Amino acid sequence: MTPPRTATPPAAVQCGIAAFGLAFGEDRDVAATAADYVDNPERVVNWGFRTYHRAPDDVHATGLAHAAAQRALDRLGLAAEDLDLVVVATSDLPEYAYRDGAAALARELGFERTQTLLLTEGCGAGVHGLYYVASTMAMQPEVETALFVAVNRVSEYHRNRMNLFSAVLSDGAAAVVLRRGHGANQWLATEQFTEPEHCDLLRVDFGGTVSPVPPEGWSSREAPGGHESVRRQFGNDSVALQRFLTNRYTRLLEVVDGACRRAGLQRQDIDHLIYLNDSAASIEAVAEPLGVPLSRTNAALAPGHGHMGAADQLVSLAQQLERGEIASGDVVALCGISTDRWSATLVRA
Repeated sequence: MTPPRTATPPAAVQCGIAAFGLAFGEDRDVAATAADYVDNPERVVNWGFRTYHRAPDDVHATGLAHAAAQRALDRLGLAAEDLDLVVVATSDLPEYAYRDGAAALARELGFERTQTLLLTEGCGAGVHGLYYVASTMAMQPEVETALFVAVNRVSEYHRNRMNLFSAVLSDGAAAVVLRRGHGANQWLATEQFTEPEHCDLLRVDFGGTVSPVPPEGWSSREAPGGHESVRRQFGNDSVALQRFLTNRYTRLLEVVDGACRRAGLQRQDIDHLIYLNDSAASIEAVAEPLGVPLSRTNAALAPGHGHMGAADQLVSLAQQLERGEIASGDVVALCGISTDRWSATLVRA
């Protein structure tokens, strides 16, 4: 009888971020433009966001991703042929159906042939996407240098950027070049899981195969917002709603703890927390149980950017490193939610 095969797990890979590149839409003042999106602009202003980025009508996700990627490559003096892998994480609708956004970026960069991966899991994809780069390096020793881009470009036809939830949606991209063996900004571990019960919570009902065309007269300006979707989902079941809201934070702590276990660390080893660009109160709700003061989070940066989907955490990491707010050797926890998915990645600066 032939004994069963046993798989040999790949050795842990060491890779670090060697360069960042950022690209944003044009700055817009929240207070000055809120009335263009909602009938009660004071509610939006009270969220605390000052500025958001709106891309010009002819600039879409691939354009933002390309601009950010080129800046990261230029910082290292690299060309497309120096890359072994291109990974794109996107958190809004694609420019075209039936087209691979990672392939579109690779073409813009000048590739004739390369390995690509497209992640579409929403706002958390910019966090757990680093894991897919590291795991590819672990399984493919020939992959030495990778480009990872997280991009968000709101389709205002489908989504009202000021009526989804308590954050202003924004257009931006963050690109990082990861190199095997790079000693700074090292990926340490990632933890993620999905609870699929509420995967429809923030869906757009029109534009897919079920309902390709919206009803006559429909527009995102008048369509029900995210809070209405929550009320519709839970109805009068206040217990279920409270459980959902509580789990939003407890699950974040679970994935951060899980990433710590994978990296051989504990909560007290975390020096900084970077969450979605949310309100200071929401960021503090995650940071406080971890023992991280609000001053060591993205709370100060978020009001000037708005919520850039999958790009939030990498934008904040890049800017805090550039400002010297994160010191060499500090452990940074990146974490996020994609409606039904929680993810956390630890990076050592």
